[in-house]
Amino acid sequence: MCVIAIAWQAHPRWRLVVAANRDEYHDRPAEKLHRWPDSDLIAGRDLIGRGTWLAVSEQGRFAAVTNLRQQRQQPADPEWTSRGLLVTGLALGQQQYEGAAIDRLAGFGPFQAISVSGAEADLLSNRPTPACRRLAPGILGISNGPFDRPWRKSRRLGSMVERWLNDATFDRASLLADLRDPASPAADADDPGEIFVSDPVYGTRCSTVVTVDQSGDGVIVEVRYDRAGNVEGTETIAFRWP
Repeated sequence: MCVIAIAWQAHPRWRLVVAANRDEYHDRPAEKLHRWPDSDLIAGRDLIGRGTWLAVSEQGRFAAVTNLRQQRQQPADPEWTSRGLLVTGLALGQQQYEGAAIDRLAGFGPFQAISVSGAEADLLSNRPTPACRRLAPGILGISNGPFDRPWRKSRRLGSMVERWLNDATFDRASLLADLRDPASPAADADDPGEIFVSDPVYGTRCSTVVTVDQSGDGVIVEVRYDRAGNVEGTETIAFRWP
């Protein structure tokens, strides 16, 4: 997952609104969005790491992750635990990272993650050191750059979510269209601006929109893309939070 924007308790109608794009190698196998038969998760599934990049649970939880680009890139450590399993554990409420347990985050590849559980939302990261910070109500965008220096793509998507909240139609199709934004800001390796990546090898594999209103009624929509950036499938699943 390479760019995520969330609106957490930022609107009187909506408890949570999420817009996200997952960028990944097209050759990496994955299952489409579905209800997992072995848990109460609703998510796609990475068939290599067996975890996921974004998930909701009908227990009132949400989690999503982006990999975090380091200033000095290092090869993947075979001892790192899959970041997808971090998302699974957070969305199921099986993992808590508070106090001394925060050090366990160091065992994953470099990441930023957003976790919502009940009335609380957190941002977690393990670079430069493991940390978990409570999020105040508002709109937040993250991608593959550090939280305190958000990339243009994060800021652009956050602005799109804010605009959607200010549009009384609340049309999810318009938010999905924003995630497929064809605009190509001037290239800047240190501050990327492109939200949608069309590339036959490594590109945007899917867009996801999650909306949960203040009464707990939720919808998650996934649009999947082929190597050419064309839509190849859409899934929509309704759910309910306590």
